[in-house]
Amino acid sequence: MKAPLHHLSLPFFDPLHAELAQALSDWVPQQDVDEADDRAACKAWVRKLGDAGWLRYAVPAAFGGALPALDSRALVILRETLAFHSPLADFAFAMQGLGSGAISLGGTPAQQADYLPAVARGDKIAAFALSEPDAGSDVAAMKTVAFVAHPESGTAGFVLNGSKTWISNGGIADFYCVFAKTEPTAGSRGISAFIVDTDTPGLDTSEHIHVMAPHPLGTLKFDDCRLPANARLGEVNGGFKLAMRTLDIFRASVAGAALGMARRALAEAISHAQGRKMFGQTLADFQLTQAKLGEMAALIDAAALLTYRAAWMRDGQIAGNYTMAAAMAKMTATENAQRVIDMALQLHGGLGVKVGTKVESLYRDIRSLRIYEGATEVQQLIIGKAALKGDGQAAIFRTE
Repeated sequence: MKAPLHHLSLPFFDPLHAELAQALSDWVPQQDVDEADDRAACKAWVRKLGDAGWLRYAVPAAFGGALPALDSRALVILRETLAFHSPLADFAFAMQGLGSGAISLGGTPAQQADYLPAVARGDKIAAFALSEPDAGSDVAAMKTVAFVAHPESGTAGFVLNGSKTWISNGGIADFYCVFAKTEPTAGSRGISAFIVDTDTPGLDTSEHIHVMAPHPLGTLKFDDCRLPANARLGEVNGGFKLAMRTLDIFRASVAGAALGMARRALAEAISHAQGRKMFGQTLADFQLTQAKLGEMAALIDAAALLTYRAAWMRDGQIAGNYTMAAAMAKMTATENAQRVIDMALQLHGGLGVKVGTKVESLYRDIRSLRIYEGATEVQQLIIGKAALKGDGQAAIFRTE
């Protein structure tokens, strides 16, 4: 089953984006990856995506990427196409971009040269380590700390102590972009970022987290983890802004992944409805079925327009509140996809809950997207606060 491409005629896209989607739609169904072991499968997908050149869209051209800068529309289209076929392939691609995004945005030339080309080739697996047991949405509550090892030395390194959890690629990544308090009493203004290689003494990545839709997740523990001075990423105490800038770029792409899953669910529902015989006709002949399919299609298109608008705003540097637009896209696409997939499963009847069917796996896959990179409730707060400063929808295009 091929991913649909009709939406690429919308004015948000350039010919490049249509070419990318067409090429990826042709390539990904030909790949044979055994996804029974999520950790091994994720590594295999990174290898395949790197060898085929798709990971080049996760880093800037100066460091082995395909485009001069990270292109939000390309990220959205690639994730949508991958998620239509394999949510785990989408995960592998997305984490290469998110995990190295802080280096693309705030790394020194030396850091960028050391890590980004390897990410683009698939030679190094990246991870983004922000969340903690008591600091998910409330980033300022993080307890992981980084102290200067020898303050009297002008070139001193850092000592990292604490833990991170719910870390995607935890345990399989070659390096982690880690955020820690360098001024513990300064809230979000006291956070700095660091690059931590997986073989750094004092880093323990052995604890794995098993979730309903298998993909590599883990807990990181730092016990007097010593880092050189050049491991710091960006400015001292500039970590919070760097983390938010990174998430802003990739938030719309989460919506893209949700669109891909929703489109696959609709395609599966249509195929099943047209082939399911009952009461002398097909399931598709019933008006109730047609009404459900119509609602699913409308939910997908509504989410798609918000998603593509957000990516278009960032790429075109459109004056306005991109953060608000991306939050609307992420919230709507993930929530709508959950509804679409639930309706698709319902149309399949008992077959929909059989382990191994596509709609059953989609039902598990979509659930986490409503939580990670900012839960739906967080997106609502972002949108609501921005709306209070403007005029509802007009707040997106405020120019001051």
